[in-house]
Amino acid sequence: MLAVEDLSVTFQHRGGPPTRAVDGVSFTVDPGEVVGIVGESGSGKSVTSMAVMGLLPARTSRVTGSARFDDRDLLRMPDAERSRLRGKEIAMVFQDPMSSLNPVLTVGLQITEVLQRHQQVGRAEAREQAVELLHRVGIPDPRRRVGEYPHQLSGGMRQRALIAVALACRPRLLICDEPTTALDVTIQAQVLELLRELVADLGTAMIMITHDLGVVAGLCDRVNVMYAGRVVESAGRRDLFAAPRHRYTEGLLASIPRLDAPRGEGLTPIPGTPRDTVGWDRACAFAPRCRHASDGCVRPDLALEPMAPRSGEVEHLVRCVHPAPVGAPEHLEGAR
Repeated sequence: MLAVEDLSVTFQHRGGPPTRAVDGVSFTVDPGEVVGIVGESGSGKSVTSMAVMGLLPARTSRVTGSARFDDRDLLRMPDAERSRLRGKEIAMVFQDPMSSLNPVLTVGLQITEVLQRHQQVGRAEAREQAVELLHRVGIPDPRRRVGEYPHQLSGGMRQRALIAVALACRPRLLICDEPTTALDVTIQAQVLELLRELVADLGTAMIMITHDLGVVAGLCDRVNVMYAGRVVESAGRRDLFAAPRHRYTEGLLASIPRLDAPRGEGLTPIPGTPRDTVGWDRACAFAPRCRHASDGCVRPDLALEPMAPRSGEVEHLVRCVHPAPVGAPEHLEGAR
């Protein structure tokens, strides 16, 4: 359904050097599949999705590569044609519903606007569909809520309303950019369960962008791990959690607190910060933070190499000179 090939995004700052936020990212999404994009803040996850949707400012960003949706390149598509696709065939759920929803328009009007634009239905019919959508996403008393403004809803309800807007036209591809970041754990679980049910019912493919590996474990079929603008590991969900091969992925999993860990046991953080990096054109960007780095990591031609997948179903690709050995690390033994 979607094939992103060698996608790169460069931002130009006035009076400063250009910044490469995304550097040669490639991945695919099949119909009905849930693909995860994981990484720390600043790894290029959100910029990747914004580039695919054509939402980056043209004056300050340069986008290269291709993003083919049913053999139509979204990156080279005229703005008018891409605008007709957005909301109808491809929709996006942003991470902050308060800033994504228009504060001066009612929730119902923001849903009916999408329906009237893409489905050419009348106002009365669009309103009834909006009420049904709010009911479907679990908002109580939807006939009253359809006339309320975003500030009158709780955080969880606003996120559900944003999902209703995105699903109004039953899109074939849904991009979720950290949709549960600002929610508490209970509401987060409810929203994720809602997304899981809607994807199953509608047959919609989904890209889930997150830094939370727990979200990936419960939702995604395939996972792409990003670091410093590049995909460093791509695998099926089971392979990724059972046998992470890139040292960055291994570090992400090791840093998660475990309920069965002995009382008082410390966490195992990844050394340094995402700013401690080097350019991919010189070496592995993760080398300054990697405990296994060596002189062999200083090379500009580091490519994604195929590894033998444990499940035998999804190709396992790793961009690493010293990949972790096959077999679950000790901190994952109890979760296998």
